[in-house]
Amino acid sequence: MTKRGTTDSARWQELTESVREMGQYTTRAEAERVTRIVLSALGGHVTGDERVALAQALPREAGRVIASQIPATHPLTAREFVESIATRIEGATPATARWDVSSVLSTLAETIGTTLTTRILAQLPPGYALLFGRAELATTANSSAAL
Repeated sequence: MTKRGTTDSARWQELTESVREMGQYTTRAEAERVTRIVLSALGGHVTGDERVALAQALPREAGRVIASQIPATHPLTAREFVESIATRIEGATPATARWDVSSVLSTLAETIGTTLTTRILAQLPPGYALLFGRAELATTANSSAAL
């Protein structure tokens, strides 16, 4: 294996280990399975420059999962997105799927940074910010106006 390949493999392991810790999964294999499912779904909803930047900011394996998805013709609301994940995970409920999605997307936000996360959220329908572990951007503007 090349040094770059080893580094990338380590980055993938680091990402899935972070998801394992965030989601309190018992094994890294479970965290990896959930990570692949959520990234696969997300890959269809992030398009253009943000999709390219996201794929480049992640370990190669995660980038491939994102980039290999066909863009969705209809953007899902955050609720529909979570429900779609629930159908992909055996035995999942909307509540457990929300946990899975939040575990992956919160870790993703930490990995890619604030600027790219903000660009991705601007592209998605309202409601996704909470899944990424952030407050809705519109609520912060309203909160400061209320002060």
